[in-house]
Amino acid sequence: MNKFNFYANLPTERINKNTFDIDRIPLKKILKKLNEEDKKVPIAVSKRLNEISKAAKIVSEAFLSDKTVFFVGAGTSGRLGILEAAELVPTYGVKPEKFRAIIAGGKSAVFKAKEGAEDDYDKGKDTIKKIIKKGDVLIAIAASGVTPYVKGAMEGAKNSKAKVIFITCNPKEKPKNSDINIAIDVGPEPINGSTRMKSGTATKLVLNMITTSAMILSGKVYHNWMVDVKPTNYKLVMRAERVFSEITGMGVKSAKKFLKDSNYNVKTAVVMALKNITKEEAEKLIKRHKGFLKDILNK
Repeated sequence: MNKFNFYANLPTERINKNTFDIDRIPLKKILKKLNEEDKKVPIAVSKRLNEISKAAKIVSEAFLSDKTVFFVGAGTSGRLGILEAAELVPTYGVKPEKFRAIIAGGKSAVFKAKEGAEDDYDKGKDTIKKIIKKGDVLIAIAASGVTPYVKGAMEGAKNSKAKVIFITCNPKEKPKNSDINIAIDVGPEPINGSTRMKSGTATKLVLNMITTSAMILSGKVYHNWMVDVKPTNYKLVMRAERVFSEITGMGVKSAKKFLKDSNYNVKTAVVMALKNITKEEAEKLIKRHKGFLKDILNK
């Protein structure tokens, strides 16, 4: 098969018959068709919960073992990886060096498309080999499933004995270098080949599910509160105070006092208040229970 036919036959390049007339219908009908196509995405994602579950366990195990999780992709896929890595830090209080994102073309490709960068297999392989270690995890993202830069990164990760999770919207692609293959069949894009649409939405959903469930498995959530939130702005300070109050049943005045005494560590503040112990004692208790607040409070 020549390259023209190979790329034409990718699932992400198929023609969507439902939107073939999208350039000649009224705006409201355009929006309705786009919305109808988007509705198909969570259904497609729901069919891959087994694979997503396995991926979440791998990420949680790596995190609890003080390993590093890398996201790699090109274009939209790379930007989604960057978003995931960046937002884990304030939400769950993780160290930024433990969740790192790499995009084909480097930092400048975040804001300006550098499409040719995705074709460099060796660059992807060499970039990852320099930084990834045994026991680390690579989450490789490629909507089409065939991005050379990402495929190279996967080989580099496997050569370094790291785990590889592959997220794609090409169910036909079964790469040899992935431990977990999460292939979401979202069907053809509303606009032919525009993978920032349904494929991008599916990727974002999968990434959210992997990282959120991994953080839950790692003791970063109590009930459904983010008890390791980093209060780095006014909104997050208010959230920390509110979470403390809801867990302890104490008022705002107590929340401010205990949070101040714990250097605004919600988990430590809660244990101090409910166990009536010092900051140092609370920290030791949290460490002994590996950060799981439910095991300390028994409720």
